[in-house]
Amino acid sequence: MFDEITETSQTVAAGQLRSLIERIERLEEEKKTIGDDIKDVYAEAKGTGFDTKAIRAIVALRKQDQAERQEAESILDLYKAAMGMA
Repeated sequence: MFDEITETSQTVAAGQLRSLIERIERLEEEKKTIGDDIKDVYAEAKGTGFDTKAIRAIVALRKQDQAERQEAESILDLYKAAMGMA
């Protein structure tokens, strides 16, 4: 009886593991598709004359909250001043 319980537990665990791995694989595929879509949008922006480097910078800045953004800008200004660039 103990062997049956152990075998059942192993079967359940294997099923859960398989399910988790399959979910991860599906999400990885979706991530790849989304990544390709993002590349296409950047290519479209470039094709219409926009600077994609600037767009990437704006996207990164928009991910930050205002306090983070201000801190990063202050540090950048400080470093630029130290390098005689300000």
